[in-house]
Order: sequence, then structure tokens, then C-alpha cells
Amino acid sequence: MKKVHLFSATMLALTLAGSVQAQELTGKHPQQSKFYLKVTGGYFFSVFPGQFPNVGPFPPQDLHTEYNPTRPNPLDTISRKVLTGSYGEGARGGIAVGYNINKYMAVEASFNYYHSRKNLMTKNLTTLAGSGKQLTSVESHGYVNAIDFAPSLVLNPGFEKVNPYVRVGFVIPLWGRLHIDTDVDQLTSPAGIPPGTMVQTIIHRKEEVKPNITLGFQGAIGVSFYVSPRIDIFVEGEYRNVPVRSKEKDVTAFEQTNNIVNATTGAVVAPVPGQPTRSLGDLSVAERHTKYVTTLDKNSNTPINQIGSKVYYRNDNEPSNDLKSYINIGGLGANAGIKIKL
Repeated sequence: MKKVHLFSATMLALTLAGSVQAQELTGKHPQQSKFYLKVTGGYFFSVFPGQFPNVGPFPPQDLHTEYNPTRPNPLDTISRKVLTGSYGEGARGGIAVGYNINKYMAVEASFNYYHSRKNLMTKNLTTLAGSGKQLTSVESHGYVNAIDFAPSLVLNPGFEKVNPYVRVGFVIPLWGRLHIDTDVDQLTSPAGIPPGTMVQTIIHRKEEVKPNITLGFQGAIGVSFYVSPRIDIFVEGEYRNVPVRSKEKDVTAFEQTNNIVNATTGAVVAPVPGQPTRSLGDLSVAERHTKYVTTLDKNSNTPINQIGSKVYYRNDNEPSNDLKSYINIGGLGANAGIKIKL
């Protein structure tokens, strides 16, 4: 009889245990894995602006000069301003995979796409004394596109409804380009053209600067809000410091036209004899490709002459050399997004 009672008690205990487990699986709060996904978007602002790199022969400045042919030195500087800024201002979006080590600690790995705002990198304006007529205008604008991988550690107090957290980690750029667009509009008065006319040269040029491998830092403070057993939303402030140095540069688009124009109205009279339109295929290897170095010396492939817009190098059939430059694509920003608990 005792064995029957013991067997009955054991079966009852197993039945109750199974019932409790079934309630946990099918109840209001289903079992969750420790993994989660995050989708985020935000906007960042420049924190530590610096001086922009040179754009070819043009330094990072806003320069206005005046041309007066009656003076021994015909060019007079009207104003000069150094151009500073950062490529850390722009929009960023990404997706992250996280794993909860415990209630208070998690690790994340995110992939992010970044597009910076466009920055004025150089501006040169030359006007004619007395009339203010524009003789030369050179403007370059640059912006950055980048994809990065960002591993991080997340710490939080483990609150259920409103849970603040701190996130720290690294930023590893996987791909990126600094795009530079340059427009030139120049009026000259060479010998041999009809009276009352000038030669107008218009150049449009696009360049892509490729970066070296680098390592940056990220840190964020945020708050996560409970929405449902599977969904949280979050807002955070984030700081990123990602210095990038140039590796090489390619000219991806180039178009130059030379026309004789009416000096008063600007109407095109005729193409300039002997100065045909130049395109990307007309550039030498040295004009199209640049490799950045830390030091320039007598063995570097640097310019030796220039006629019009055509630049001649020590070896036109090899990539040219220029000094490395540095930019920062980090900044201080705000993010918001959704967290999906798997």
C-alpha cells in the first residue's frame, strides 16, 4: 500500500511540474532567447572642427582677390578666411545584433552607414578692379560616405520599464570615400583673340579619396523603454571619434571647355582654336591617380610645369604623390530606434 501511495504522490508531482512549465511556455510572457536586434537612426554634429585638407594646389581658404592691371602687382587681397570644419556632421543609420550575458550586461555588434553634410573646402574668387566683374571662380565641396563595424559592451541596472544604459566600444571603418566636387570658371584675355572678347574656361571635376585602415572610439548614454515582451524603444546620445587619413585619390569625372565669349554679355562666339575640350580620358595617369605619402622628396612624382589646366609631372605615366591629409568622421549625435527581443 505504501508503494502505491508513493507512486501516486510521484505522479502528482510530475503532473504539477509539467503544468507549471506549460503555463510558462504558453502564458503571457513567452520564453525569450538572449539575442536581440536593434534598428537605429540618428544625426551627428561636429564637435572638434579642424582645418580641411588642400584640394590640389588650392589651400583650405575662402580667398577674394582683385585684379588691377595698372598696378605693378596686379593682384590685391581683399579678404582671406581659413576654412575649418569636420566631416562628423551628418546622418547615420544601422542595424545591430546583441547578446545578453546577464540581466546587467550585454555585447553588441552593429553595422552602420554614414553620409556627411557637404562642406566648402576651398573658394577662390578674383574680380576686376572698378567693375567688380568676376574673372576667376574656384569652388570645391566635399562630403563623406562610409560603412563601419562597431563592437561594444552595454551596461545597465536591469530595470524593467525604463532602463538607462551605458554603451562603450570601438569603430572600425569597413569602407569609405571622401567625394570632392570642384567647379572652375575663368575669364582671360590672351593675345590673338578678337577685340571685345575673352576666353572662358569652365572645368567640372570629381575626385574620390580612399582612406587607410583606422580604429575609432564610441560611447553612448541612453534609455530603453518597455513596450511589450518583445519590443523596446530607445533614445541615446552618442559620441564618436574616428580619425581617418588619406591613402589614394582618383579623378572620377573631368570636363573642360574653352570658348571665346563676348566680354560684355558672356555669349559664346566660337571655340578657342587649338584648345579642344578635355575629358577624363585626356588626363595623364599622374593627373588621374594620386598616392599619398608622409614625405615628399626629390624622388616623388610631383608637378614640374602647368599649361592652362594641364599639369605636367616628373613621370606622367605613373601615379602622382601628395602629402597625406587627415579628417575626422566622428561627432556628437542623437539616436533613436527599436529593439526586438528574439
